[in-house]
Amino acid sequence: MGRDTVNETCRALPGADWSDPWGGGHDAWKVGGKMFACIGAANDGVSVKTPSIEDAALLIEMERAVRAPYFHRSWVRVDWDAVPADELRDRIETSYRIVFGGLTKKLQREISGG
Repeated sequence: MGRDTVNETCRALPGADWSDPWGGGHDAWKVGGKMFACIGAANDGVSVKTPSIEDAALLIEMERAVRAPYFHRSWVRVDWDAVPADELRDRIETSYRIVFGGLTKKLQREISGG
């Protein structure tokens, strides 16, 4: 799984928007204006939000991810060459659900079409 596949996965999620807010080749994916996935210019993985700092620490300890530079400690960077595609897809979708769940109910309804 690489950058294109990660972008395809993110693009398929309801209300997902792409931007390059810092320039230089970043792929930042947001829902409701809040980021849920980001690929850096180094092109070595995708940063995603986890449910908690403890979850992030566990993934790092298990060597399934590394600390995501410049992000809160609840974020990790997953090397798309080091984990199976289904696990990476699950990490992206989990991050999306966490961020989506933090949006206002009104915005959630607008995004989900209800």
